Amino acid sequence: MDIKTASSLHRLRLVSAPEAVSFLLLLVCSVLKRTTDFNAVPVMGAIHGILFILYVLFWLDAWNRTKWNLKTAALYFLLSVLPLGGFFAERKLKHEAQDAVIASRARREGTVNA
Repeated sequence: MDIKTASSLHRLRLVSAPEAVSFLLLLVCSVLKRTTDFNAVPVMGAIHGILFILYVLFWLDAWNRTKWNLKTAALYFLLSVLPLGGFFAERKLKHEAQDAVIASRARREGTVNA
């Protein structure tokens, strides 16, 4: 993987945790709306919607650059729609991005030394 691919994974990773938090907050707001007079669902829904759209756009970019197989791409998408899935995606993407940077540096050093 090259640096652009690692950057793509990094962007997806950066949006996955906030998207997961917004999803959890939206669920809490939905419960509060039905049990109290507090209604933050419209605001939280908009925030979560924007973060989810960013996640999907970054997911598509990462899938295109990394050439994930369908199973891996589907896993990352499924994690975005599970309440705690974004946290698992963030952790998995962190390791994948670090591996991409290490591979890129090793390839570059190998090219320079050859």
